[in-house]
Formats: sequence, structure tokens, C-alpha cells
Amino acid sequence: MRSYLLIAVSALVAMAAWAGLVFTGTMNGWTRTALAEPDDVNGFLQAAIEMIDADHRGNLGFALLENGEVVGEHYVSIGAPVDRDTGFQVASLSKWISAVGIMALVEDGRLDLDAPVSTYLQSWQLPGGEFDNDGVTIRRLLSHTAGLTDGLGYGGFAPGHEIQPLTESLTRASDASPGADGRVRVGLEPGEQFEYSGGGYSLLQLLIEDVMGEDFESYMQRTVFQPLGMENSTYLDAVSDNGNRATLYDVDGSEAVRYRFAGLAPTALNSSTADMVRFLQSNLENGTGNTARARILQPQTIGSMREPHASDFGLQIWGLGNILYAPNGHGDFIAGHDGSNDPAINSAVRYNPATGDGIVILETGNRFLATRIAGEWVFWQSHRLDVLSFAGDAGDMILTILAGIVLIGLITIAIAASLVWRRWRRRRRVAAV
Repeated sequence: MRSYLLIAVSALVAMAAWAGLVFTGTMNGWTRTALAEPDDVNGFLQAAIEMIDADHRGNLGFALLENGEVVGEHYVSIGAPVDRDTGFQVASLSKWISAVGIMALVEDGRLDLDAPVSTYLQSWQLPGGEFDNDGVTIRRLLSHTAGLTDGLGYGGFAPGHEIQPLTESLTRASDASPGADGRVRVGLEPGEQFEYSGGGYSLLQLLIEDVMGEDFESYMQRTVFQPLGMENSTYLDAVSDNGNRATLYDVDGSEAVRYRFAGLAPTALNSSTADMVRFLQSNLENGTGNTARARILQPQTIGSMREPHASDFGLQIWGLGNILYAPNGHGDFIAGHDGSNDPAINSAVRYNPATGDGIVILETGNRFLATRIAGEWVFWQSHRLDVLSFAGDAGDMILTILAGIVLIGLITIAIAASLVWRRWRRRRRVAAV
């Protein structure tokens, strides 16, 4: 019996070791090769441009930064030309910029990150339920840990269709993406887990309007866009039509419908490559690079937004308004935000605070190209898989782990069967004597 117990324990240890090995190998990209050698900026730039030229299906703006300065740009389109000032819909990348607007009010003492959001709301309140709504704080809304279960994702409203009022959208969004509940309510214990919530950022939009007594667009123009010189950025679709706006394309190269949104803060931003570079640079220390730059927030506030507030798969994945893509090897994270929406909008803006390096990609026509290239940039910077690439590889990782566990199980069964067979033969020989 002790032999069988030893075999079973050994098998469990081997299974755990195999799972840990596969997880570590996936996270560290052991089977991947970076697009360029470390510090070969031109090599990465050229490799990224080759990926863009091979895989773009609509239009795209790309800028690469080293030490806070733009070292390369590339613009492509299957239709009207695009340039550094062309406006793109950036989908959920909007949340990071909106979070800066919230944090500006925190710095000014107008908001307390840890106060119940209901303290500030006048136009609408979270519905009652099983959980305590006072646990829904600004900090938790920014980090998707407030327990909201709306699952939004907004599909938007087509031209000719009336945009739903924001308070009605909070009650139940009529443009919820497929599979989303669409009701902004507390369905989980606040602070217990990460649960992505576009509705939480719509609630923050309403908070700004209630606290400041002005519409969200006006506040963001005055607080963020104008101080940074982001002249081609707006949350309003009508304003974005300034004569240099990117056509939206589907994956087959056909022109796509341009949707409008009630939830501006989570998904409605239109911005240009040049404006996103300015925004990225405002998150860098002035000592990074050669130019003193405009900033909205103090360095300590920007740093606090990169402090981990949510995890998944045992990985720190979210700060206050930005994604923590991977540790940067300097006690900090490569951070930023991506955006994706139907039919084929994809954006990515990421930066390494230790080096001042960064990447900006805005595009339509390919659902994942911006995220793929930005993921390659993170791997080139850190030699680690970023959290979005890791999530994409998780299915293959799990299958590999399961295949190894099955193999270990079969080997264990074979060893145990062999042991039984040998003992049975030994008993027969003894009986024969």
C-alpha cells in the first residue's frame, strides 16, 4: 500500500510541476522570438511596419517612442490618406483618458477615491440589492473591482437613431454588446474580484457632470485636451468630423457604420496619433527625454495609477484606469490601455515609465492588429508576455497542461499496473513452492 501511495503522490507532484512549468514558460514567452534584438529600435520599427503593411485592412496610424521622443511613424490607408492628425475612434482606450479626468478632481480635493460613489451622485443612484452599494467607490470603479455586473461593452447607436440618455443607459443600456447584461448594478461583493465594467465608467462620467455642473465633453476639453494641445480629440462624434477623420472599415475592406454612444467616458473618444503621443508623454517624468512637457497630473498621482488593484490568473493586471501589461524589471509596470469594438476598431497605447519608451497604434479594418503589435512591443521591452497576449494563449496553455496531466496519469497507471503484475507473479511463484 505504501508503494501505491508513493506512486500517487509522485504523480500529483509531477502534474503540479508540469502545470507550473507550462504556466511559467507561457508567461515568459519561452517559445517566442522577439521582433528585434534588445535595444535595436530601428529593427523593431521596421519589423512592426512590415506587420502593418502585410496585415492592415483599412487605415492605421503608428508611432514609436524612445526615451520620450518619437523615433518613427507610419500611416497606411486603403482609402483616403491618413496622417498624424487624423482622428480615429479608439473604443475602450477612452477609459484611460477619462480616468485622468477623474484623478485631476482627486488631486484638487473634489473627490475622495475611497468614498462611496453615491456621495457625489445627484442624477441617478445604483439600485438596491444583495450587496452594500456603499462599497462602490471611485477607486473600485476605476479598477473594475466595484462588483458591477453589467458586462458592458457598448455597441452604440447608428446614424438616424436617437442616443439613449445617460441615466436610462445606466438603468439598462439599449446598445449593450451581445451577451452583456447591460444593467449597472452591484451583483458581486465590492472589492472582492475583477469584473470588467464599461458601465462603471459611464457612472464616472455622470459623477463628473453632477460634481462639476457641466457636461463631460466640456470638462475633458478644459481639463485634459486643451492643456495638452490635443486639438483633434473629442468624445462627441459630431465634433470629430473636422475634415480629417478616419473612415471606419470592416475586416473585408468595406466601409463600416460609425456609431455614437451615450457612454462617452468608456468608449466614445475620437483622437489622433499625434494627440495620443502627447497624452502618453504627459505620463512620463519630465526628466525622460529632452523636453519639459505639459502634464495634467503630478508624477506621484500617475505612479499611483500604476499600483496594482486587480489580478487574474495570479497576475497583477489593472491599476486605476490603466492596464498593467507586464512587470518592467524596475519595480513597476508597462502600462496603458487598448480598445476594441465592432466591426473592426482596435487601438493600443502603452508605455514603459522606466525608459520613457512607448507605442501608439490606432486602426480600423483589423480587429486585433494594434493589440498584436503592441504585444510584440511589450515582449521586446520586457521579455515577458503581456496580459492580453497571455489571455489569448491561455486556451493553448490549458490544453498543453491537460495533455501533460493525462500523459502523467497514463504513465502512473502503467507503473501501478506493472507493480501489481510483479506482485501477482511473485505470489504465484511463492504459492507454487
